[in-house]
Amino acid sequence: MKDHFEKRAENWDSSTLRTTTPQAIADAIKKKIILKKDMKIMDFGVGTGLLGFKIAEEVKEVYGVDMSPSMLQKLEEKNTPELHIKAICQDIVKEPLTLKFNGIISSMTLHHVEDLSSFFRSIYQNLHNGSFMAIADLESEDGTFHSDNAGVYHFGFDKNELCKIVKKCGFRDVVLEKVTTISKPQKDFGVFLLTAIK
Repeated sequence: MKDHFEKRAENWDSSTLRTTTPQAIADAIKKKIILKKDMKIMDFGVGTGLLGFKIAEEVKEVYGVDMSPSMLQKLEEKNTPELHIKAICQDIVKEPLTLKFNGIISSMTLHHVEDLSSFFRSIYQNLHNGSFMAIADLESEDGTFHSDNAGVYHFGFDKNELCKIVKKCGFRDVVLEKVTTISKPQKDFGVFLLTAIK
């Protein structure tokens, strides 16, 4: 399996743009969801842990799932005994996890998932009843967000279409709202947070 992030992992955290967006997403999640110290959370597409570590401060455990070994290596380097994320290198659509979580978070990864229905059905099985999902990604865009669209399956998302898929997979209380903007030289891109309950 090709690691699309192999070359980029080394300097991933040095981009201010990449660090400010997860902070805004973490703030939006904390505003929307009551995080508790006994919670076990999955961070899907954890990367180097830019969102996961912010949530790990509030909960018992964060399991970081990613398909890029190089990104997970950078994540492991940031782990400390006081604050750490358990790394799992796996394609959870093709090979679902058997673990159960109190919540699933994700930042800017959904557009890399080809089959959305399979993904949402998969993570639905990983949640305890009453648990939450909080996924942030791009509003619909014209394909110019990435300089290279390798591994990109969606140019952002249409709000109504995405909510429809999520509801069809069994989730309830589905809400999608804009939480921040990523400003690039060519234009501004809206970022939403999609929340739902199993």
